[in-house]
Amino acid sequence: MRAQAHTLEATVAGLLMLSSLVFALQMTAVTTLSASTSSQHIEDQQQSIGQGVLAAASQRGVLKPAVLYWNNSSAQFHDVGVQRFYTSGPPENRFGAMLERAFNENGIAYNVYLRFQNDKGVPITRRYVYSGVPTDNAVTATHTVTLQDDDPLYDARERPTDTSVGTANVTYPMPDTGGNLYNTVRVEVVAWRI
Repeated sequence: MRAQAHTLEATVAGLLMLSSLVFALQMTAVTTLSASTSSQHIEDQQQSIGQGVLAAASQRGVLKPAVLYWNNSSAQFHDVGVQRFYTSGPPENRFGAMLERAFNENGIAYNVYLRFQNDKGVPITRRYVYSGVPTDNAVTATHTVTLQDDDPLYDARERPTDTSVGTANVTYPMPDTGGNLYNTVRVEVVAWRI
């Protein structure tokens, strides 16, 4: 009789342990998205950094000169080489220095694109800085720059030249869309953790 009581007691204890384990597992669902809260925080932070860099560059008057940082005789941005966009870091201008401080020094990879329309209204994307293919967790920040016909191109030292985007025979890649404006450029920063 005593052996049966011990067996019954052990069985009930085992069932209680198993029930407790099942209950505990149901309370803490383990999924592939369990870490998404911290991941979302990092993505939000990277997007804020991107928006902050673009807003600060615009406010300080360095974003538009960066878009116009063009060598008219070689028909490319200053010091880009054969690929026609920056791959080994940002450009050697004040906007590039802001990108370097905000992203490179914090282990964040990024691409910068210039999005505009051609004279027929077709959207075009041109690489400005390219660090590679973004991950699935990449975030995007944008800022719009409006170009006028008389906006000058900038030399390698970030000084305005005598050549404006509206000058005949200019090699600037963004065409005049007609009307009161030359073109509107959306500067887009795509950032992701390395």
